[in-house]
Amino acid sequence: MWKELSGKVTLAAFVLAVGTMAMLDRVSAEPNKFEKAASAKVSIVEAIMTASEKVSGAVVEAKLEQKHDRLIWEVEVVTPEKQVMEVHVDAQIGTIIDVEEEKVKSRRIHRRH
Repeated sequence: MWKELSGKVTLAAFVLAVGTMAMLDRVSAEPNKFEKAASAKVSIVEAIMTASEKVSGAVVEAKLEQKHDRLIWEVEVVTPEKQVMEVHVDAQIGTIIDVEEEKVKSRRIHRRH
């Protein structure tokens, strides 16, 4: 039983280490990520709530971006009509800047004959 438990602990430690390395690679690729988050006065939860009040549907993604010459929360919402809408919320004051329909790229399947 000890060997089985030891093996599971070793596997868990390995998975944790790989996950941590992958996360660090991603963070190092975005050096300003933490600075952006620290400067946002509006939380991600507040931005999602604001976007949900404007566009009904399921929120599928929210990220902090530098657009429109300012820091914004870009919240993606899938509407009941299956449209993907981007709601841009000002990260400093919480107002909606604009709402855009995201152009979804269709993936073509190439088959060999």
